[in-house]
Amino acid sequence: MCGIAGFLSPAGLDGQFAATIVERMTMALQHRGPDDDGIWIDADAGIVFGHRRLSILDLSPRGHQPMRSGDGRYITTFNGEIYNFRALRAELEAVGHKFRGGSDTEVLLAAVRQWGVRDAVERFNGMFAFALWDRQQRTLHLVRDRAGEKPLYYTWQGDTLLFASELKAFRVHPAFRAEIDRDALALFLRHGYVPTPHTIYEGVFKLPPATILSVRAGRADGRDAEPIEYWSARQAAEQGLERPFTGTDQEAIDRLNELLSDAVKVRMESDVPLGAFLSGGVDSSLIVALMQANTHLPVRTFTIGFAEARYNEAQHAAAIARHLHTRHREQYITSSVARELGTEHTELYVTPSQTLDVIPRLPVIYDEPFADPSQIPTFLVSEMTRRHVTVSLSGDGGDELFAGYKRYRRGPALWAGMRRVPLPLRRSIAALLGASHRTVWLPDSAFRRWTGKRTLRDRIGQAADIIRADSPTALWYYLMSYWKDPLDVVVGAHAVPPGFGAPSRRVSFDAMRQMMYLDLVTYLPDDILVKLDRASMAVSLESRIPMLDHRVIEFAWQLQPDLLMRRGRGKWVIRELLTRYLPNELTDRPKQGFDIPVADWLRGPLRDWAEGLLNEERLRREGMLRPAPIRKKWLQHLRGAANWNIDLWTVLMFQGWLEATQDVRPVRNGAPTVMEAAPLVS
Repeated sequence: MCGIAGFLSPAGLDGQFAATIVERMTMALQHRGPDDDGIWIDADAGIVFGHRRLSILDLSPRGHQPMRSGDGRYITTFNGEIYNFRALRAELEAVGHKFRGGSDTEVLLAAVRQWGVRDAVERFNGMFAFALWDRQQRTLHLVRDRAGEKPLYYTWQGDTLLFASELKAFRVHPAFRAEIDRDALALFLRHGYVPTPHTIYEGVFKLPPATILSVRAGRADGRDAEPIEYWSARQAAEQGLERPFTGTDQEAIDRLNELLSDAVKVRMESDVPLGAFLSGGVDSSLIVALMQANTHLPVRTFTIGFAEARYNEAQHAAAIARHLHTRHREQYITSSVARELGTEHTELYVTPSQTLDVIPRLPVIYDEPFADPSQIPTFLVSEMTRRHVTVSLSGDGGDELFAGYKRYRRGPALWAGMRRVPLPLRRSIAALLGASHRTVWLPDSAFRRWTGKRTLRDRIGQAADIIRADSPTALWYYLMSYWKDPLDVVVGAHAVPPGFGAPSRRVSFDAMRQMMYLDLVTYLPDDILVKLDRASMAVSLESRIPMLDHRVIEFAWQLQPDLLMRRGRGKWVIRELLTRYLPNELTDRPKQGFDIPVADWLRGPLRDWAEGLLNEERLRREGMLRPAPIRKKWLQHLRGAANWNIDLWTVLMFQGWLEATQDVRPVRNGAPTVMEAAPLVS
């Protein structure tokens, strides 16, 4: 895993000046690659690449980047892993390609030479974000993996195109002048993240997953270039529904076992120590079980625990680890390669003070406002894991692909009831509820004790909003929104389209599948994968996600609904597969999640910190957010009239980011070592 950065200025560059700037950009990404750094420049062409390396494969200097192709035509700065690089290398060697080292980056360059950019990328099974310069065509290609595991940002600043793994690299470039995008801020308050292609800055974009952006130097329309898909989640979903899996239940489980086993196996390729996150849930337990099945050595597993029982799964994870390692020891105890095998499970129980200490670091770690509270435990488990290994596998993606969230059961049931009532009538009912819920007198404190987070008055208002939904997509959008009316909060914001359309124009998606598709293209890449990438890379830990192998994604969409949801419970096929490796009693329990007690902390140890960021005068002076709706929720939350912890957390994460990211410009002394462009070999 690495950090990449660079820029294209078609008018040409002063080589030494450009080297100094790109070195500052890559220094801002040092956490992503602490082991090595490099710079490549073609001053006449106006292109410069920078790289920070976390050495995983081929630890020798032969893996140094930026790297040239054998013929000198292509140069790349590459972040990620191509898991099938050995198979591709064998195929390329068969047609005459020679290799100096053992890295997947060298295979990438040879593949592009042999097949061209798009055809090569379509063959890659991996997670990656890379820049590729074609010296012959004078074209820059920016490429991102199918699921969006690895980040890549880009922006035009004047006539210069900048790109980088994280936004912080842009802030040290002298041309960077982007302002906060208030429309993106409104989207952030709604979702808790800034959805692709937007960023918190005007004119700065996330490269969408599974796309290639190609910019040819000297072309007047270079700024108008648009990312082009080389793989489509929509198409994968449509094709899966058009050609569903027709085998028996056991055949479906067998096929999933085969695909996931191979996805795990290729992700265990590493020249550095490797382990896995083990939460105790279904997905991570299955990944660890498959890892154990693919090695004669014990898998190292890592868990954090909390004192609060409702947030703690550490004891479940420990029990699963003991079972897997005992089974493994019994299997290999007579093997000639056996050694003294013990439990390789590490757990850390974190105190509230340790958890709270992370909060001031969040704005720098996540780089733009990000408000999923599980960002904190994700960072803590990454930090602990990195003390022992350099690569860790995780079970992320299972909920989105195999119907693990409660909304996939509750949302369709709610929609089925709503659609029986004509939309005009529902709108009339919603208008009546909306008018009445502000004036009705009800014993709210008692009701909240009975029902949880919201007062009855809030519930009536929520019901009024929900029954207005005219499709499962609209219902999902409402259910996945924090601030329901962010335009009332953000000063100067305008209505922004949500950035996604209906999941299909030609294939009929049921309500559950519509919600799953929307999660696949929004919540998964922009929340779950951002959370994991930034948390792990902040401590120079590479995270790998077998569930997001594109073969697994495509197969998941072929599965009939009853293989996903059975008797009101999601991930049926995953649970059945897991019984081949673990007894039911270890995993058969409700989904617990990976969360922290934010609501209580905001009334307790975080109260002073939050009050400082939510101060009415401060909000008014900054001019970004309207104080009134924020202060109203804050005061209601403090006195226990409602739990507005998630809504408030989004505001706090923006305010903390705003405070922490003013004029951050890291500089390192000393001149950089630069790899100059060599003559092009034809």
